[in-house]
Amino acid sequence: MSIVRKFLAAAAVAAAMFAMPASAQDMKIALVVKALGNGFFDAANKGAQEAAKELGGIEVIYTGPTAATAEGQVEIINSLIAQNVNAIAVSANDPDALVPVLKKAMERGITVISWDSGVAAEGRQMHLNPSDTDLIGETIIKLAADYLPEGGDVAILSASSTATNQNAWIEAAKKILPEKFPKINLVATVYGDDDSVKSTNEAKGLIASYPNLKAIIAPTTVGVVAAAQVVTDMGLIGKVNVTGLALPSEFKQFIDNGSSQAVALWNPIDLGYSAVYIAHQLATKKVEAKPGAKISIGKVGEITLDDTNSAAMAAPFQFDKSNIEEFSKIY
Repeated sequence: MSIVRKFLAAAAVAAAMFAMPASAQDMKIALVVKALGNGFFDAANKGAQEAAKELGGIEVIYTGPTAATAEGQVEIINSLIAQNVNAIAVSANDPDALVPVLKKAMERGITVISWDSGVAAEGRQMHLNPSDTDLIGETIIKLAADYLPEGGDVAILSASSTATNQNAWIEAAKKILPEKFPKINLVATVYGDDDSVKSTNEAKGLIASYPNLKAIIAPTTVGVVAAAQVVTDMGLIGKVNVTGLALPSEFKQFIDNGSSQAVALWNPIDLGYSAVYIAHQLATKKVEAKPGAKISIGKVGEITLDDTNSAAMAAPFQFDKSNIEEFSKIY
């Protein structure tokens, strides 16, 4: 065989290898979170590593910016593209700002999904919600309303103003208020950017601005801890109830001291596990992300994609004095 023909043959083999779906023996899946140092995402990483071990031959790259910004995530995703990872599973700080870099990743043959906090449809192949958006919106209001039989003023302390999941849950909560919780008066929504110091200051601001405030609802694990600490430190236990979405391990002390009556959350370990399992299914071409597609998420079950190529993992679970001790030992 001539040198030219050998070169062409080698090139053809290389091209074929490049075009092949990623093998389960050498797969790199990046789990990109909103920010490092967040207990929720650390728990998700635990599940991601479990999925990698179960599936075999997978390296999970757990990464994210030090602060919850879209700019930080863009920089990290560019680095992952340069590393030729097989898949990127991202919890987005902004639904639109990440689209250009994620489109670039997909053009390079990288599987892209969003989970927890979504990316606009053109920037990913599918999105995994932790739970049904309307159900979460109703749950976070109900957690406050259940302990306010006479109704009253409540406020929401969210993460960032651009967080896809937070905004969707808040809109769902507002929609359900007149119909199911007419006695609950939502007086304000503020943003702590998933930063403990800013969330603390925002919680203090709500208490100062609304003297009749009965509850602070924080659908963010950072904000809910900050708000409960403020209520504790200001001697407002029994006057202002803090509720929302919380990690039992981080929040048990506030259920114990009475600054909160109950909170809810899905299992973040299962969420990280499911994100990696889905990324593997798509990257190995075992399934295609399209409306109506059924995708296995291993021990967690199965999801079916809707018309937006999105699906929900599971219903949120409530934690109170009866069970938080047990679950605080798990996550």
